Amino acid sequence: MDLIHELLDGVLKWVESLGYFGILIGLLIEVIPSEIVLGYGGYLVWKGDISFWGAVLFGTLGAIGQNWILYWIGRYGGRPIVEKYGKYIKIKQKHVDISERWFNKYGAGIVFTARFVPVMRQVISIPAGMARMNFGLFTLLTALASLPWSILFVYLGKSLGENWDKIDEKAAPYVQPAILIAIALLIVYVLFKFVRSRGKSV
Repeated sequence: MDLIHELLDGVLKWVESLGYFGILIGLLIEVIPSEIVLGYGGYLVWKGDISFWGAVLFGTLGAIGQNWILYWIGRYGGRPIVEKYGKYIKIKQKHVDISERWFNKYGAGIVFTARFVPVMRQVISIPAGMARMNFGLFTLLTALASLPWSILFVYLGKSLGENWDKIDEKAAPYVQPAILIAIALLIVYVLFKFVRSRGKSV
């Protein structure tokens, strides 16, 4: 356990030393969860080391970049790459199977909604790539979901200040409503697709 704490402390000091780019790279490679990186970014805002909107911007760019990588893995590597190397990037085959079913059932809109679901928010990018989803739309939906996520956790980290490490319990009341709103948006999207398809078939 001490080793994990030392590793986490080392990564966060590295993020602090790089400032905005530490947040970007931290989100890009996600050695530790994005909530922790963004929350720590909020703590750096509280300290006055970086600006609030700068932390949000680089957090959002990092999240987009990470999902670009996963999209291209899905598009050009597909299942064979995931089966062979998925364990090295913390992606399990069962999560890819679930996300692929979601994508096939709900279409491109799930790329937005899944961003609010732990684990799935990264994995959904792989079936999107496998399905050769329009890259511009993929980027737009990823950005639209990543921006409020970054705002929330940077804000909470800033609000907590030195107690930023309690961000999980502070975030809980916000995350559940966000998931419910995302699900509601997905239902609206599915209904819209259904109505439009019925209109074309008449």
